[in-house]
This record gives sequence, structure tokens and C-alpha cells, in this order.
Amino acid sequence: MNPLETVQIDCPYCGETIELLIDCSIEFQEYIEDCEVCCKPITVSVTVDEHDKLMVIPARENDC
Repeated sequence: MNPLETVQIDCPYCGETIELLIDCSIEFQEYIEDCEVCCKPITVSVTVDEHDKLMVIPARENDC
């Protein structure tokens, strides 16, 4: 797996597909990313498991 991966997610507010650049060298991270389309804050949870499988979960800011 590359240290940086590009993933596409659907914004939990407007439903538009946006692209994120994920740092895969960190096993677990959670951060806020504003949607490029509607500008609302998305809580992004990222996990990289022992098999280098990347899981990205977007959520509304107050749903976490």
C-alpha cells in the first residue's frame, strides 16, 4: 500500500462524491474535512488494519 491513497466518499450532507487524500502510515485517525461542494464539516474516521486494508467512514459532524 502506498503511504498516501486517494479515496472517494459521498458527503453525508449533500450526497456529492468528493475525493480525499489519506495518509495510510497512521493506523487510526479521525479529523474534520469540509465538503468541497456544500462546505459542511464531515467527520472522517480512517482505519488501516493489519492487512493494509483501508476503511474510511464519513459522518455528519454531530453524528459521531
